[in-house]
Order: sequence, then C-alpha cells, then structure tokens
Amino acid sequence: MLSTSRRRDDLRENAPRSGRTTPIAGPPEQSMSSSALEVKLLDLNRDSRGTVLRSTFHQPTHGVNRPMRIRSIAVLAIAIGVAPRNAGAQSHTALTPLADTTEMARERANFRLMLTGSVRRNIVEAAEAMPADKFGFAPTVGEFANVRTFGREIKHLAATNYILAAAALGQSAPADAGDEEGPDSVITKAQHVAYLERSFDVLAKAIDAIGDARIPVKSSPISPFQGGTATRLSLIAEALIHSYDHYGQMVVYLRMNGVVPPASRR
Repeated sequence: MLSTSRRRDDLRENAPRSGRTTPIAGPPEQSMSSSALEVKLLDLNRDSRGTVLRSTFHQPTHGVNRPMRIRSIAVLAIAIGVAPRNAGAQSHTALTPLADTTEMARERANFRLMLTGSVRRNIVEAAEAMPADKFGFAPTVGEFANVRTFGREIKHLAATNYILAAAALGQSAPADAGDEEGPDSVITKAQHVAYLERSFDVLAKAIDAIGDARIPVKSSPISPFQGGTATRLSLIAEALIHSYDHYGQMVVYLRMNGVVPPASRR
C-alpha cells in the first residue's frame, strides 16, 4: 500500500536558482472538469502575443524537503498550464478527444529532450560512476541520521518514476515499487542500474502519450495532484523534479567518495 506521505532524507544542500517564471493570466476562477482543463492547456501555454510559454529546468536543488518540493511542482505546473483547479473532483478515466496539435507535439519533443538529454543521462551515469562496493554508503559525519544509502537513493528514485508514470498512463503502480522504496530483489550494482533504466523507459512512454486522449490519467497517492486535478503533464513534471532532487543527493555521495560526477566532467 502506498502511503500518502514521503519520508524525506535529512541531507539538504541549497543550490542557486536561475530564471524567472512568467506569470500567466488565466481565465476567471471557476470549477472546471478535467477534460475542460485539458482543453484549456493550449490557451494557458500562450502569452498575450500568442508566444508559447515554456518552463525551464535548471540544475537540481539538492535535498529539497517535501513542502518545498510541492511548491516547486505547483510553480512548474502553473508555468506549463496544468495547475489544478478543482481539488474536489474525482479521478478521471477518459479525456475529451483532442487533435494532435502542434503545441502537443512540441510538448512531447521538449519533455523527451529533457528526459534523454539531461535527466536520464546524468542520473544513470552517476549511478554507473559509483563503485559497486560503495552502494551501501551513507554519510555518518554531520546531520545525516537515517538518510538512505546510495543504492536506496537509486531504488527510491526509480520506484517513484514507476509510480508516477503509471498514473500518467492511467495504470496502477507496480506492486514491487512498494512505498516508493523499490523491490528487495534489487541488490547488486548491475540490478540497481537496470531497475533505474527501466523506470526511465516507462516515464518515456508517459511522455509519448502527451496529447493522446485515448489514454486515461489517474491520480497517485504520492502526488500533490489529487482527484481530477492530476494531468499527464503535471505527473511527468513531478517525476522529473523528484529525479533531480535525488540526483543532487547522489552527487554529494559521489564526491564524498572521491568521484567527480560524469556531468561535471563534460
């Protein structure tokens, strides 16, 4: 059973943020169905001049706590036009058919680029860079009580990818994802990396479904987007933010073991 709360690590490290989100003036506040919200997405992604507004991903804030993470997700959701409107609505299982518009095609392309060109590449390379005998490493000096080991960071990150991607595809989360901790059968370095890679494969399938009205969307108990407020874009954005949250922690673990993260060598 997935819990509605996350146990967050005590490892925290602030990283500078850059860029500003352009405020978007939406329509008057009113209750809106999930299908109507999907239709409104195209209008909300444009400014007064008709220019498509985009969200810019930056380097991760290391160890963001859950309230900050929820705020970050909400800001990003507003920026891409998928902010929740009707928190009391029920989870939707079907969408009003939408044409495969140019905007939706661009959203798919942008999310694919962010996943393959940055998030997936950096995280998988970081996992591969850590020596196998250090997957059980966790900091002990300083305020690091009860933090996850390097291996458990990877499993947690991957399990969350599985859970959120499943919701974005209208599916139930895999049973072995557990309470965001991943399967006990994943033990070796090779198994950790393979589990991580497969989780990004599933997230890529969710990205490919952007704009496809035939594929339903479900809410997830681990997400702040509940009931009819969940959209495919918001769940995918949440997974990417969460992945980089834990990538930041993986980077600290690597450096504490004398390993320069591959992304920093490029």
